[in-house]
Amino acid sequence: MSIRAPAVAGMFYPGDPAALDRAVRGYLADAAVRGPAPKAMILPHAGYPYSGPVAASGYARLAEVRDTVTRVVLLGPAHRVPVSGLAVSTAQSFATPLGTVPVDRESVERILALPQVTAFDAAHRLEHSLEVHLPFLQEALAAFALVPLVVGDATTEEVAEVIESLWGGPETLILVSSDLSHYYDYDTARTLDTATSAAIEALNPDAIADHQACGRIPVKGLLRAARDHGLTAETIDLRSSGDTAGPRGEVVGYGAYVFG
Repeated sequence: MSIRAPAVAGMFYPGDPAALDRAVRGYLADAAVRGPAPKAMILPHAGYPYSGPVAASGYARLAEVRDTVTRVVLLGPAHRVPVSGLAVSTAQSFATPLGTVPVDRESVERILALPQVTAFDAAHRLEHSLEVHLPFLQEALAAFALVPLVVGDATTEEVAEVIESLWGGPETLILVSSDLSHYYDYDTARTLDTATSAAIEALNPDAIADHQACGRIPVKGLLRAARDHGLTAETIDLRSSGDTAGPRGEVVGYGAYVFG
């Protein structure tokens, strides 16, 4: 059985299983839980000291559906390898120090019928935008299968079509991985990220420019799909590295958004 091995364990998050378990449980324990479990979320993907508290604010919302959600459709931007369209993996499972997560091969094979979806393992091998979410999902959910998608050069409509084909029911969580603005000063970043949050809450993909979110392409696809399904979006956390673990001269923005 082919396993996609961790690429950023020990860098973006602890590589020791016990330390990773303690870290994730700590972030979840500190997160305030307000409101119902979401159908979809947008959460950040930086190193845990930077974005972990913001991501946890979303994952804490899954407590009431811990045993209900059995499939996670996870979309993140390509950072390492250029991707045309959306790339799936041929792996049977994805590993973290906490264990392995099975890939929903039936769903993967089904979406490969779409012209914008290809099997491209190189896009997944070193990509962190998906991997950093897996330990949180392993702690927050009982047992689930993964549909991992690295998103590259794709249109809003192409991403929305893939999300729609995987929408499912209460058993399926749609999760988009994205940070917000990159390397602006603290106040400028806050202004930009507030505008991005407003666009997300308005389900308006056209209002998100290239410099506002590294995962803007999957974000835009989710906004289109959410609008088609009559969902509403809520910002539940909005911070930057200047708030969590870094200086304020150049920061990266992080937001947590839930859709229901």
